[in-house]
This record gives sequence, C-alpha cells and structure tokens, in this order.
Amino acid sequence: MSDEIIITRSTTSKEFSTQQTYPTEIIDLPSQGKFYDTSNPLSKGVVEMKFMTAKEEDILTSPNLLKKGLAVDKLLESLIVDKSINLDTLLSGDKNALIFAARRLAYGDNYGPLDIQCPKCTTKNKVNVDLAQIQNKSTEPELTVDGNNEFTYTLPASKFVVTFKPLTSADEKSIERDNLALSKIKKDSSSEVTGRLRYMITSINGERDKGKLKALIENLFAKDSLSLRQHIKSVTPDIDSSFNFVCEQCTHEERVAVPITAQFFWPDTGV
Repeated sequence: MSDEIIITRSTTSKEFSTQQTYPTEIIDLPSQGKFYDTSNPLSKGVVEMKFMTAKEEDILTSPNLLKKGLAVDKLLESLIVDKSINLDTLLSGDKNALIFAARRLAYGDNYGPLDIQCPKCTTKNKVNVDLAQIQNKSTEPELTVDGNNEFTYTLPASKFVVTFKPLTSADEKSIERDNLALSKIKKDSSSEVTGRLRYMITSINGERDKGKLKALIENLFAKDSLSLRQHIKSVTPDIDSSFNFVCEQCTHEERVAVPITAQFFWPDTGV
C-alpha cells in the first residue's frame, strides 16, 4: 500500500433522513485497521466520509462546542457514514488523517497563504501548502503482546523493559483533562511528558500497578524518556503532517510541520 493518504470516490452516495443524497469518499487509515478488535468497524482500515455541508460549518462555528473543545469530534461524527464507529476508540493518528481528509473534501488541497517563519534566518515567508502531499507515515510495527496492541522497548540507560500502546482519542481527551486539572491546582506545574507516558506505558519490567508505574515513570532517566518517546513516535501509525519548506530569503530547506490555523477549515475568511 502506498504511503500517500488515499481518498477514492465511493461508487454510491448515501441517503440520509432528509432524503437528500451526498457524495462520499473512502479514507484509508494510517493504522490500516491493525490495532482494532475485529468487532470494531475501524478494523477494516478504511472510513467512509460524506462531503461537508453548511450544517457541518455550523458545527465548526458553534461557540458552545468550541468552548468545550468538541467541535472537531462533532464534525467527524457528522461526516462519518457508519454511525456505529466510536470516535473514542480511534487511534490519534487515524483521527488526524480523518481531520485532514475532511478539510480536503470540504475546501480542496490548497491551504494558505500561511506565514511561515524560517527556522534559520527567522524571515517570514508567505507559503501555500498542498495538502494532497501529506502522507501516511511509513511504519512497520510488530505487535509483541498478542491481542493487547502492546509494543516492547528496552530503555538504553536503565535497560528497563517497557511495554506501551498507541494513544486513542479517548486517551488524548483524558490527558487534556488531567493537564487542565493540574494547572488549576498548581498554575506553574506541567505533566505534559510524564502525563502522556502514563497513558502510553502499560508496564515496566513487568510491573503493571498504576501507582507503582507512576512513580517509575516520573523517575525515568531523561535519556530513557527521550529515547522512548522517539521510539513510540517512530512506530505509531499517523500522518506525516509536514512539508518541504524553502526560505525565499536564505534558501534554507527543511521539513516544517503544517500549522493548523483558523484558515484550515475557513480558507476564505481572510483570517
């Protein structure tokens, strides 16, 4: 299978309760469905989505949904044809692919012009990004614990053996809630690194007790923490949301992450 995010036209359109038909597209998931139970429709490795309408634009501008951080989830729920799909079970990388696909189907592949600051000379460049060039990451992960979607990794400094799992949409929401709660208690505190690791790591040297795992994670050597996070990123299915940037001023070339601004879903607002 090609690494490119593939969007293929469905041969039939779906009929909704209004008796109006909408064209749909088939979106290939970066995970190829390998990380889901066979009873989960996501195990097919594809998701059928309908084209965005004015109704979905209302979702994106709902002050209540935006305040609660639910606008994107409600958008995807509206666009996904199979209503039995539970968004909380989506791997984070698969969800990213659906978000980019929704934008492409709604407004096309051109995203910009964007202000991109050169990492070398700091000059601001006006750049248009071709979203059709965004690709699925090339990963060939091997599951090491059958049925549990766990991977094994030996930390370079401590030599501890760690098992971990890819994050789901539900995990990401829980991490955000935890960070928000911590910030209210201790305004200058952050658990961005250890908090995410607590949701990904399932055992260290066979220890699975959450209380003991929390202590082990917080006391990992920085070298081990960095190495583990880099390894997790390398094997987790996702999209490569970066593009080739060339500075007009100094000609510096670098892969730069696509910034998600107000223009992502509102390309004609002039924002």
